[in-house]
Amino acid sequence: MVRSLWTAATGMIAQQTNVDTIANNLANVNTVGYKTKVNEFKSLLYQNLQTKTTSSDGSPKPSSAQVGLGVRNASIDSIFKQGAPTATESDTAFAIDGDGFFAVRGVDGETKYTRNGNFVWALSTNRGITLTNSDGLPVLDTQGRPIRLNNTYITSKITVTADGTICYPDANNNPQSLGIRIGVYQFNNPSGLDKEGDSLYVVTDASGAALNEATNPNVRPSKVLQGYLEASNVQVVDEMVNLIVAQRAYEMNSKAITASDEMLQQANSLRR
Repeated sequence: MVRSLWTAATGMIAQQTNVDTIANNLANVNTVGYKTKVNEFKSLLYQNLQTKTTSSDGSPKPSSAQVGLGVRNASIDSIFKQGAPTATESDTAFAIDGDGFFAVRGVDGETKYTRNGNFVWALSTNRGITLTNSDGLPVLDTQGRPIRLNNTYITSKITVTADGTICYPDANNNPQSLGIRIGVYQFNNPSGLDKEGDSLYVVTDASGAALNEATNPNVRPSKVLQGYLEASNVQVVDEMVNLIVAQRAYEMNSKAITASDEMLQQANSLRR
């Protein structure tokens, strides 16, 4: 019965983490480029209650007697399913149609990756303009350099093609390439990316190195949609159902603890 107390406790801890993950999904339902997180569970060690594998007449038993010792969270995975593109009035809003990620330069100098394409043109110290995210982190091009232009360009006239090429109209109002292309990168295992705040991801050994779509012919190129933002792929109805299931599982584990406690009380009362 003491074993059952600890087993039920592991179930309550695991379901609490599950509820925390679901709550985080619901909290980010309106976060641009957010990807749903799901909990994965696995059982703990099993204890042998009967080591012999033969019956009284010497014939082998069809199954052994083992009891599980609970559950724990194995991982929290991201579901990188495409979110719906949402039209905006901003000329610097970009959505990725495909498996790619935008790249930005973090405050620590390291490259971060994101699906949030809510960018702005910001004034830089050299009297130019730099394409940045909402936190002021510069967006990188296909060569890993910040995207900077001189201040002679009118930002409202800048357009971006489907492959990320930045264009500006000529004297005849025909868009002409400026020789700069917004960098889009893919990963062999995007679920292995390390999650940071502000919708940013960091490369890890599990994710593999970033694959530059502009130079890697083995990946399917994504499309950059100007004037759109990728909505989160959180399904509120599914999350509410998952929340109810997690709550019921938490409740069942708490009842198992109550039942074990009552059985211990009855066992202690036998000596009276």
